[in-house]
Amino acid sequence: MNHLTPQQIEQLQAFSNCFITYPAIQEIFNDFDELRFNRNFQSDQQCMLITGDTGVGKSHLINEYKKRTLASQDYGREAMPILISRISSGKGFDATLTQMLVDLDHFGGYQFTKRGYRTDLRKKLVDNLIKAQVELLIINEFQELIEFKTGIERQHIANGLKYISEEAKVPIVLVGMPWAEQIAEEPQWSSRLVRRRKLEYFSLQKDIKLFRQYLMSLAKNMPFERPPKLEDKRFAIPLFAACKGENRALKHLLIESLKVAMSNGDSTLEIHHISAAYDSTFLNKNINKPQQHINPFTLPLDKVLISEIVMPSRYNPNAINPEDRLITREFSEPKALSKI
Repeated sequence: MNHLTPQQIEQLQAFSNCFITYPAIQEIFNDFDELRFNRNFQSDQQCMLITGDTGVGKSHLINEYKKRTLASQDYGREAMPILISRISSGKGFDATLTQMLVDLDHFGGYQFTKRGYRTDLRKKLVDNLIKAQVELLIINEFQELIEFKTGIERQHIANGLKYISEEAKVPIVLVGMPWAEQIAEEPQWSSRLVRRRKLEYFSLQKDIKLFRQYLMSLAKNMPFERPPKLEDKRFAIPLFAACKGENRALKHLLIESLKVAMSNGDSTLEIHHISAAYDSTFLNKNINKPQQHINPFTLPLDKVLISEIVMPSRYNPNAINPEDRLITREFSEPKALSKI
């Protein structure tokens, strides 16, 4: 399995990094373009909130937009039109501002040792955002900044973001899990989040056509002269059963399947390749769920059981124990496609 040529490894990496644009993604890209354009004539910057559950593709989306922006326009070495920064988990708002300065490559080791003295990180960040000509600030994993915080703490964060956006004249995009919407409830911030988007898992109930079109696009990015017909039901139905509509799980399974096919020297991807990959990776994850022990790629289509997300991950601030505050996503009971 591991005996792949350097060319095959490069092909696998290219497939792993491929990005498929569909309507919901294009809407967000259009929003980003509008935010950058509007900043030129608005004193109060429009900002945006993007939420979505684990594995839906949030990080891949924002990184792809930055990549496309840099590739499409001529920017000097001193300019950084799109700044993507991740929340410093569990370290507070100041640590996040420091991380942004690091990402801007202008951080110089500030001293915090003097009693009563602290460098004004907000002002320093504003100065460097302007200097770097940042047109859009994207803060990823934003939920980690507000979870386990009191209302007063969340208001402090909202005020800080408001100051940065106003002074640097930079629209801010907050990206995170579904409970990141709590920041939208803060009075200082709610009116600024004029654009709000939710990325959702694929659904056979809501739009089976979209899922099949997505599979077709993925197949075209595979390193075969004859791409597999992933959109055919014999592929699409068990693939959905395996990933439950989650983009990350789907890509992981297909990457493992490609490794099987390529190591065998086969000319295209077949069901038995995906079945073998499922047995070696996904089946072990479902060991505590007897109803999911059966490999869906070995079943007739009318016997394949489908499960879709019915409740996204959520946050319960009123839970007594901190470990109980984060509630995982919930899926429907597995059913045959004909009964969905």
